[in-house]
Amino acid sequence: GVLAALGAPQPPPTEAILTVLLNEITTVPDFILVLDDYHVIDAEPVDHALTYLLEHLPPQLHLVLTTREDPPLPLPRLRARGQLTEVRATDLRFTPTEAAEFLGGVMGLNLSAEDVALLETRTEGWIAGLQLAALSLQDQQDAGSFIRSFTGSHHFVLDYLLEEVLQRQPESVQTFLLRTSILERLCGPLCDAVLQDSAASGQKVLEATERANLFIVPLDGERRWYRYHPLFADLLRQRLHQRTASATGDGVAEVSELHRRASEWYESNGLEVEAFHHAAAAHDVERAERLIQGQGRPLYVRGGVAPVLMWLGSLPKAVLDARPSLWVVLATALAIVGQVTRVEQNLQAAERAMQGAEVDDKARDLIGRIADLRALVALLAADPRQIETIITQSRRALEYLHPDNLASRAATFWKLGLAYQFRGERASATEAHAEAVAISEASENVHINILATTCLGYLQELDNQLSLAVQTYRRVLHLVGEPPGPVACEAYVGLARIFYQKNDLEAAERHGLKSIQLARQLEIDSFVTSALFLARLKLAQGDARGAAAVLAEAEGFARQRNFMFRLPDVAATQVLALLYQGNLAAAAQLTERHDLPLSQARVELAQGNTSAALTVLGQLRQHLEAKGWADKRLEVMVVQAVAHHAHGDQEEATQTLRGALALAEPEGFIRLFVDEGAPMAQLLTEAATQGLMSGYTETLLAAFRAEGPTRKDKPPLLPAAPTGSSLEPLSQRELEVLRLVAEGLSNREISRRLFRALSTIKGHNRTIFDKLQVRSRTEAVARARELKLL
Repeated sequence: GVLAALGAPQPPPTEAILTVLLNEITTVPDFILVLDDYHVIDAEPVDHALTYLLEHLPPQLHLVLTTREDPPLPLPRLRARGQLTEVRATDLRFTPTEAAEFLGGVMGLNLSAEDVALLETRTEGWIAGLQLAALSLQDQQDAGSFIRSFTGSHHFVLDYLLEEVLQRQPESVQTFLLRTSILERLCGPLCDAVLQDSAASGQKVLEATERANLFIVPLDGERRWYRYHPLFADLLRQRLHQRTASATGDGVAEVSELHRRASEWYESNGLEVEAFHHAAAAHDVERAERLIQGQGRPLYVRGGVAPVLMWLGSLPKAVLDARPSLWVVLATALAIVGQVTRVEQNLQAAERAMQGAEVDDKARDLIGRIADLRALVALLAADPRQIETIITQSRRALEYLHPDNLASRAATFWKLGLAYQFRGERASATEAHAEAVAISEASENVHINILATTCLGYLQELDNQLSLAVQTYRRVLHLVGEPPGPVACEAYVGLARIFYQKNDLEAAERHGLKSIQLARQLEIDSFVTSALFLARLKLAQGDARGAAAVLAEAEGFARQRNFMFRLPDVAATQVLALLYQGNLAAAAQLTERHDLPLSQARVELAQGNTSAALTVLGQLRQHLEAKGWADKRLEVMVVQAVAHHAHGDQEEATQTLRGALALAEPEGFIRLFVDEGAPMAQLLTEAATQGLMSGYTETLLAAFRAEGPTRKDKPPLLPAAPTGSSLEPLSQRELEVLRLVAEGLSNREISRRLFRALSTIKGHNRTIFDKLQVRSRTEAVARARELKLL
């Protein structure tokens, strides 16, 4: 479930990944995690991650560590809580009785009690030491004298015994052990490839070595893979370097050749990380770099970023300068682990190293990769001011990248598509993302395919192609797989928005909650997108307080992570929530602060300034039609129709509504109209009497009728008028005044609350009385409750 997140250009925080992992583990009845040889870890982030894991351990997860030294973990706290079981060296050492049973029963030695006691004392009861001693004693004529010849601490004894064991093996077995000691794990075919000795079968030697108890451990039940005991492996490697150096004068070259053979075998068997490790150990820079680049997807995006960085960091500057592409690989790996500030200096180092060199196809491709990286750094800055840099560098990258460099070209087209999206050039963005999808499919680059396909779905949504967008988002979820990783959050929120428009609020909520759950694991602005949708959904469900809380969290997230470009989006939804609550003054201030034309029109309309609202909407619609933004144009037309109706221009209102219905009907938009409340219900009712798109209009009115009783504190919608009823529907402002009357406010208090003249409020009262056919405030409230207007 977390693999997709780990492969992202900017992986989520470790705690977020562990949270997902722990949630998945809770579904398993019993889970044991074993970390062997933990003492080889020398990285604080790993220790911190493990500490976090321990502090949030679910009851069914048990952690087992084997280590030669105490790990830097909160051991005292775990002891105090009774959550730690320790099995230490004293627990593992054989007692004299156990030593006698092991030496006699297991190793087949006939030793006196005195010799067993002396051997147990000299080895301090360490099982590996006893095993070494037993192997050394198997051919000794005088076991007692051999044991008494041991001097010094058990460490010196063990060094001596290891050497004794090795020298007792036939020359062919010694050669096998020494040369295969370069391997972390062993199997027959791999050993054959490294030794290149047709006289001996690697598998048979491994099996014989295991039978001889020569410190080799099987790693699977089929006896295919083995590893040497770490103590034995260390000795073998030490002896290998000594022997090759004394025999050839150049022990490094011979050991490097062994590593090169191992690298070739691993590569031919599809184990590229291991192949890279041995290429680096062989000091084969050319081969190591080729393995890093991989076939389509580089090693550093497939879990190998740490060893790549470690190897590159160990290379002298002269080696990097001789191969400028290594500077670029280093910059790329740094960008992936989030060290973006160090990228540019390495790119400049690459450019300096290239100065004066012939600009052949390989050099041109490298220039393209440098430009692609600069585009990535600009993208990760999450700053609208960097959009031009993304476009400029992406175009340069595509100009120079080799046609066969599909991985880089796919990623570059995706970045270029995003920049066009941010700039509002939707047609160009669609073209770039489609190209990214095509190239990533050809190169089997699943990660870029997911990202670019998600963007295509969003652009289809913006073009009001809801059905096509649903197919695209579902293709994304198929690519992500089960369980979905955080990268699927945008597809889930896209589906949620579409289900919402179709008025399937249950499915919309389900997908929206899944989206925000996944988005919380990422350090990008997807969380804001998911939160804004959930806020809109809560408004539709009548939960204004819940919507405000979600919006506050979204705003805090954006500010904390410096995603300031998302604040206008947050503000636009906050305006809707404020209008919903009748807080027109705060809505007006927010609109002015963030320069939101559509929000401004809504505020003007709520304040009764229909002329001002229509002016803003007319200019905005003209601007949107010039840009070709189908979604915003349709939304503006819907609000325009309401504004014309409120202004008393029934003919223009009907004409605008007709255009909006014609655009919305093919994809079945419902919430777009329902969310406009009572004024739209009234307008649609009048349109229905004129036979305007009767089927679609009736669908929308049915949604209005189903909506009313489900809301808690949303301004009530216009109910279906009874057949033959002569009651004229109330306007949005009249409904607002009526609610305040029902709360017991006087006309003067209402005028202060709504920032309107007292005479205006009295005029609204008279109109309300006329429409409801009543004579007093008390009768008006009673009649309104009867009609379910309150």
